[in-house]
Amino acid sequence: MILPIDKNLVKSTIKKRPVEADKTTVGSMLSVCGSYGMAGAAIMSSKAALKSGIGLLKAAVPKSIYPILASCIPEAVFYPIDDNFLSDFDFAEKSKYCSAILAGPGLSVNNAVKELVENIILKSEIPLVLDADALNIVSENTSILSECKAPVIITPHDREFCRLVGCYPDRLQNRREELALKFSERYNVIVVLKGHKTLVASPSGELYYNEQLGNPGMAAGGSGDVLSGITASFAAQGFDPFKSAASAVYIHALAGDIAKEKYGEFSMLPSDIIECIHIAFKELNIGY
Repeated sequence: MILPIDKNLVKSTIKKRPVEADKTTVGSMLSVCGSYGMAGAAIMSSKAALKSGIGLLKAAVPKSIYPILASCIPEAVFYPIDDNFLSDFDFAEKSKYCSAILAGPGLSVNNAVKELVENIILKSEIPLVLDADALNIVSENTSILSECKAPVIITPHDREFCRLVGCYPDRLQNRREELALKFSERYNVIVVLKGHKTLVASPSGELYYNEQLGNPGMAAGGSGDVLSGITASFAAQGFDPFKSAASAVYIHALAGDIAKEKYGEFSMLPSDIIECIHIAFKELNIGY
């Protein structure tokens, strides 16, 4: 079944906060993102998650970029890790009171990161969002996805997805729906295939697509980090993982269109999309 992502889906998925809500009842998220030279990816995904309603953000980051992130994201709790010992990070202990994990944006790819990402996939018991370098690592052994006990959402762009399925980009364009559904079913993961008319596929064969929102100004490094942060935030708040992914696509695209109106396609930045998330919620009368 192929359905368009619309505001009704989003409004039925993103629930109103109860009056008695506190930071522990509206979701805690563990972010495993960033590396030396790639602090921006961790900043953008974290800020997007916070702007999307997460109650508590816990960020595991290399010590080399900790000062940068701590000055940019005062709302987060940080776990600084020695850059050379990322694989020693006890994610199971640090995620004990979390309700979702985001791994990948800006992580880089080396043996320590590979061991850490594989450990997270194999041992996570809460919803897991994988993006960017986490997907580059998974592409070397896609079968590991089937071993995850928890719901998994992957958010690849076309080239990342091609590495996962083993095809050339020019062969993907006419088969995006087919391949997204096949991959989702085979590995029991939710696939958010980013791009023009982003697709969201479920293992049960459902397929959402974004037909109307979004613009070419969103084609900039960092835009995907924003989407993964929104997605993980919704999943951490306890919303249905598949509908969380589809709702995140809608909010991200709507915020992107608002940013375009403010700054234009050439000048808008992914950070502008983050600053427009609250306006997207307001337009949908969510939280207002």
